[in-house]
Amino acid sequence: MARKKKEPNRADELIDELLGDCSSPEDILGDSGLIKQLTQRVIERALAGELTHHLNAPSENGNSRNGHSKKTIQSEHGELGLSIPRDRKSSFDPILVPKHQRRISGLDEKIIALYARGMSVGDISAQLEELYGTEISASLISEVTDSVLDEVKAW
Repeated sequence: MARKKKEPNRADELIDELLGDCSSPEDILGDSGLIKQLTQRVIERALAGELTHHLNAPSENGNSRNGHSKKTIQSEHGELGLSIPRDRKSSFDPILVPKHQRRISGLDEKIIALYARGMSVGDISAQLEELYGTEISASLISEVTDSVLDEVKAW
């Protein structure tokens, strides 16, 4: 019985097109590589979608877009410089990257996992810098681990 040749789908074609200019692992995984660029763009698109949804709410009658503000966040791919959309009434509160948040979800879980393995705050900071190319302060790591300890004690 002859096997059918698998037809490439649109997603595979897009991935092939994106990878076409990549000649090394650094081009894909590096500090300004494809993965980091895609992560940034996907987050910005999601934020734009959140604002559109917010502006379509009946309570936001007369509200409209009002440009963007710059924000740098820490992620598992290192630092990401984002353009956060704004609205005229300043009533938009993003869900994906909430106001005043400087870390995207996933990073806290990695800090907690390293801490649970017995690593010191300094070791965790060094490990995250080595893995993701981003400096995470000892005070931030302590803040994350302390919040977990409080929940464990309460449990």
